[in-house]
Amino acid sequence: MSESMKGNDKERQEVLKGIIRSLHDGVPVEKLQKTFAKILKETTPEEIAAMENALIEEGFSPDEVRRLCDVHVQVFEKSLAKAGRPVKIPGHPIYTFIQENKIAKNILKELARHAKRLRKGEPKADDIEAFAESFARFREIDKHYARKENQLFPALEHKGFTGPTKVMWGRHDEIRQLIKEAKAIFDARDWKNLHRKIKTLEGAVKKMAFLEEKILYPTAARKLDDIEWAGIKRGEPEIGYAWVTPSNLWDAEVAKALATAHNMGAAAGTPSPPPPTAAPPGAAHASAAPPAPGPLAGLKLSEGRLTAEQIDLLLGALPFDVTFVDENDVVRYYSATEHRIFPRSPAIIGRAVQNCHPYKSVNVVNDIIQSFREKKKEIAEFWIQSQGKFIHIRYFPLYDGAGAYRGVIEVSQEVSGIRALEGERRLLDWGGSGAR
Repeated sequence: MSESMKGNDKERQEVLKGIIRSLHDGVPVEKLQKTFAKILKETTPEEIAAMENALIEEGFSPDEVRRLCDVHVQVFEKSLAKAGRPVKIPGHPIYTFIQENKIAKNILKELARHAKRLRKGEPKADDIEAFAESFARFREIDKHYARKENQLFPALEHKGFTGPTKVMWGRHDEIRQLIKEAKAIFDARDWKNLHRKIKTLEGAVKKMAFLEEKILYPTAARKLDDIEWAGIKRGEPEIGYAWVTPSNLWDAEVAKALATAHNMGAAAGTPSPPPPTAAPPGAAHASAAPPAPGPLAGLKLSEGRLTAEQIDLLLGALPFDVTFVDENDVVRYYSATEHRIFPRSPAIIGRAVQNCHPYKSVNVVNDIIQSFREKKKEIAEFWIQSQGKFIHIRYFPLYDGAGAYRGVIEVSQEVSGIRALEGERRLLDWGGSGAR
């Protein structure tokens, strides 16, 4: 529950929780709307989000709260509809999220029109191609959800706000599943069911956009300051955007500098200068080479020594993604390679690994870690196929010299090319037309 809730606000929060419990017990929505009409008029988006957080903290599972989410919207819809959009400045992360929602809705309308034409008689090749193009474009929405999961959610988690983000992540996965099902139906040329699936998908995405714009974003706008929003924006390009190129009107560095100056009481003295812009991932590759270190320079390793720059270059050049989670289940490092397989951003550093996965996967994550702690397993590996790629994912435990568990390393690699290899190529064969 929000720490700012006091007096009548706290009592109202308890009543709101009572609404959800009543819904859970089967009380009709109409009766609840009438019974709690007065309190609904005073309900803020932040209270609704705090209510979900409190329910989960008290033992309601995120899955259970998510199932009730559709009913929440019905109960609170009138009060939520009055909530204004929190940020209207182009370039602010919330503004970008809202713009993406608008485009997503428009593309879904296109898809519904194309699917409707396809189910009528014998579809034309042009209609099939039009649907395929719009559908491929729509699938960019995953970047929208990935930015929420990897940028916005970690910032809210640092505020102790975790329940609603877990619920929403579950919703993301439901939409992702609908997209996969729609793709399979399209590939099977099942035109009748394709139209139905697209309409279901459209409804799910619209509902998600409503929850974002009426609950999540207003709450985030209240809880996060400009320094935190600046950090979110700086990490966004590593994940990417769905269909939009954000404006620079809301400048992250300027916002951070002004907020820092304000926090330091700069109004009474000399304003603090803007902080230097952080170097983007891979910037070390383009920097001027420093003088060659002496034979004893760098960090002493089990064999040899390496400077911090050399370690960063080495890990960044590996042909796979690496993520390290320490013995306390906290993410401490990921390799910021140019072409990552899975999205990562600086916001993941310091985040509990359990919060980096959808709720339905957390038990498996915990089981893997526990098996490593108890030395029951030496590896956990999985493989998936996605967008024409065959991805091999492996987890390895790390132990120190005394045998104590010190964390886990995740290694993800695209292995389509490796699986296709035949025969052999020896060192002396290198240099021909097949060399890369």
